[in-house]
Amino acid sequence: MSMNTYPYLINGQWQESTTNETIELVSPYTDEVVGHVQAMSRDEVDEAIHGAKSAQQEWAALPVNKRAELLYAWADKLEERVDEIGQIIMREVGKNLSDAKKEVVRTAEIIRYTAEEGLRFTGGFMQGDSFPGGSKNKMAIIKKEALGVVLAISPFNYPVNLAAAKIAPALITGNAVVFKPATQGAISGVKMIEALQDAGLPSGLLNLVTGRGSVIGDYLTSHPGIDMITFTGGTGTGQHLSQQASMVPVVLELGGKDPALVLEDADLTLAADQIVSGAFSYSGQRCTAIKRVFVLEHQADELVGMLKERVEKLTVGSPVDNSFIVPLIDKKSADYVQGLIDDAVNKQATVVHGNERDGNLLHPTLLDHVTREMRVAWEEPFGPVLPIIRVNSLDEMIELTNESEFGLQASVFTQNVNSAFTVADKLDVGTVQVNGRTERGPDHFPFIGVKQSGLGVQGIGRSLETMTRDKVTVINL
Repeated sequence: MSMNTYPYLINGQWQESTTNETIELVSPYTDEVVGHVQAMSRDEVDEAIHGAKSAQQEWAALPVNKRAELLYAWADKLEERVDEIGQIIMREVGKNLSDAKKEVVRTAEIIRYTAEEGLRFTGGFMQGDSFPGGSKNKMAIIKKEALGVVLAISPFNYPVNLAAAKIAPALITGNAVVFKPATQGAISGVKMIEALQDAGLPSGLLNLVTGRGSVIGDYLTSHPGIDMITFTGGTGTGQHLSQQASMVPVVLELGGKDPALVLEDADLTLAADQIVSGAFSYSGQRCTAIKRVFVLEHQADELVGMLKERVEKLTVGSPVDNSFIVPLIDKKSADYVQGLIDDAVNKQATVVHGNERDGNLLHPTLLDHVTREMRVAWEEPFGPVLPIIRVNSLDEMIELTNESEFGLQASVFTQNVNSAFTVADKLDVGTVQVNGRTERGPDHFPFIGVKQSGLGVQGIGRSLETMTRDKVTVINL
């Protein structure tokens, strides 16, 4: 096996595929090959799922404090590899090194918190006489049981963080895991699982699979050996996956078109700071990035001027130099974002800043006078472009927010707490941020997408619930 060819993990063994095929991964900022991962066959996927199923019952029978010990050890092993894994995240997905290392540290924190929550996660007890006609001699003991084998599918943009946010809750609640990392992000996935194996991972409890979606994608998601699926990725893929899953519980974290609503009494300095950070962090390659701004016409010039001043100061270039704006994950993504910009410009949007491109590297682009006829007003770019939509009323802001097919998050900027709650109640989104940027976390908060932004709830406590089921034993005295 060459130095930059990475194996898959089945039943405690790192292996190469019998297909003798690998998938080439190219750095988004150097166009150099950073490694190859295995293109597994369906038979090998079968082996991974069956191995996980065999390991699951013994793992579930362990006391939860013993399961927690594995997670604590995993967190420690990850922290020992912060520099190594941070470098790999940077090379593989183009995140700047500082943010890549922070992702590894945050992941260790998620794993530890999950272990702690798992120790306190219990069922309940009910008495029959609390219901009319019921008897106190009839009692229900409610236990939490693992679902079985969880298929965890992670995205490229947070290849370690969002993988662990699925794997750790599954393990602490007694499930086994089949882990399918995003292809661009798979090396980071391999390295984080190496740390888990070093921490004492039982054979077969987590099996890591890589391969071409056209070969193993639908096979994985419709496999009868999978008992639950947790997926983060594009809305189209998520919709297809939910259809494939049939009767299997599914949690989907999909796209967003998160707006910032700047109310008349907003602190514009605070709003401008939060909007720029929220829109352009990791070049906008975040489902929770601010992707459009609604501002009243008579305040728009002032806000746009403040946004322009801040966007002009963003560093642009290679992640090696810790640039704030880095190249997008691939040429296809950059072409898509450029197409949204071109469409807006052709329809008379004003380029306040940006609209420059060098390969995958798009400079941060601020567009003013964006109208509802422009694609960028509705489509998720997943790139560094921010449309400003001028409106005439708060009601128009709410209408435009709710007209979107997405419903992940929204930011509301106001100095009036009553306005904040009133507007928040009217927005069809999972989370409303008041006077802050849209973002995931802290990781123990519920994380929810409505409409085409997702299905089910995440966040550490909620994930424990979704990865278990109630088992009721009724005692008749």
